Amino acid sequence: MAGLFLRARNSGYSHYIFASHTNRISLLQGAFADSNTLNIAQNNNILKEEFGAVAPENSMKWDATEPSRGKYNFGGPDTLVNWAVSNGKLIRGRSFVWHSQLPSWVSSIGDKDTLTIVIQDHINALAGRYKSRIYCTEIFNEDGSIRQSIFSSVFSGDSFVNVAFQAARAADPSAILYINDYNLDSNNIKLQGLVRLVQKVNGEETRLIDGIGTQMHLDQGGTNGVSAAIDALAAAGLDVAITELDIGGASPTDYTAVVRACLDQPRCISITSAGVSDVSSWRVTRSPLLWDIQYKPKPAYTAIINLA
Repeated sequence: MAGLFLRARNSGYSHYIFASHTNRISLLQGAFADSNTLNIAQNNNILKEEFGAVAPENSMKWDATEPSRGKYNFGGPDTLVNWAVSNGKLIRGRSFVWHSQLPSWVSSIGDKDTLTIVIQDHINALAGRYKSRIYCTEIFNEDGSIRQSIFSSVFSGDSFVNVAFQAARAADPSAILYINDYNLDSNNIKLQGLVRLVQKVNGEETRLIDGIGTQMHLDQGGTNGVSAAIDALAAAGLDVAITELDIGGASPTDYTAVVRACLDQPRCISITSAGVSDVSSWRVTRSPLLWDIQYKPKPAYTAIINLA
């Protein structure tokens, strides 16, 4: 599960990308950040000047925060949260429960009751520590079925989703909780599987899931399905966020197509860039971000600014 996202009750915004459109403020335009990029002066300055929110790239994942049961390492997320609070930025937390980047002690649990307690304790520790300061979850295969993981295996299905969201709600009742996945713009079967799960979870209790996040790691010319996907997710009746965006080649046409699609759907509330500069991108060879390896803005940046 890619992220439970808890939204900060924060104010004091900088000038930042995609600031407004037809009088609608798109508030949470953010970028990935962690101590390894906050320590780069050019990257730091761009985050301060151009973005209103940050999201951890890896520092809040399970292997980084609880490498041994009950032994927590908050150094990375503390650095990010403290920086964001000091600079008036919102924080989108990720990923509290996910099938990947798990410590081996979690992956070896075979008992449902034990895993339930472990999930609850882990989420309570993170969401509780950053209560009211951060927002909080990829759980599907490409065919729309639940991905095989320690969570789906031990729980024999998707009931671990309820456990995770209940724990997050208890840890921070004011949090806005998101479920998140990828390839939703190119795979309608997977998208519909996610929508059905959201409706199932929210149909059983007072609404546990507040929003749906969609990751968009796109290739050049690959934006044709973006608008329809956003609209389909919004039809579930929840807010939608593009939680990770990068586009190979960083074409102005491609970037503006994604931004327009979000701005034109009232329920699409935010776009988070999967980094600032290509130099720190996990897809560096595809030059997918809005700043090049010299931290110079690309034409796509200017095109987006001109949309506002």
